[in-house]
Amino acid sequence: MVPRPLARHLLRARDLADARYAEPLTVADMARAARLSPAYFSREFKRAFGESPHQYLLTRRLERAAALLRVTDWSVADVCFAVGASSVGSFTASFGRVFGQSPMAYRRSWPPATRLVRIPRCVAMAYGRPQNRTFREDGEAAGS
Repeated sequence: MVPRPLARHLLRARDLADARYAEPLTVADMARAARLSPAYFSREFKRAFGESPHQYLLTRRLERAAALLRVTDWSVADVCFAVGASSVGSFTASFGRVFGQSPMAYRRSWPPATRLVRIPRCVAMAYGRPQNRTFREDGEAAGS
């Protein structure tokens, strides 16, 4: 069992990986967020979550890549770099190990992204933008 204060530090590092998976994040960065030495952090992270910090980060990236392959028409290279991978070749190899097929074969097993959207693309893109609620007009419109 992981002591509570240590668990909180490990969760902080895991949350960092979840939030910033697309950035060039390293195990040392995650260890720094947990306020632990990299070696101790790696051991405790694996003990707490069942996989190494590096494997956890790679899994998050591949899960996000799979989602992008399902719902976008981006090229494999664009998906690769969007999730923080630095090489299309290593991305493709890792994707194949985890999902049992190449990124293109995975995409072909899903309906084309354009068939998922039943409205014009420009409307879908506008609707998909984050809603920034910090503008004064948004507060006034909500209060009306």
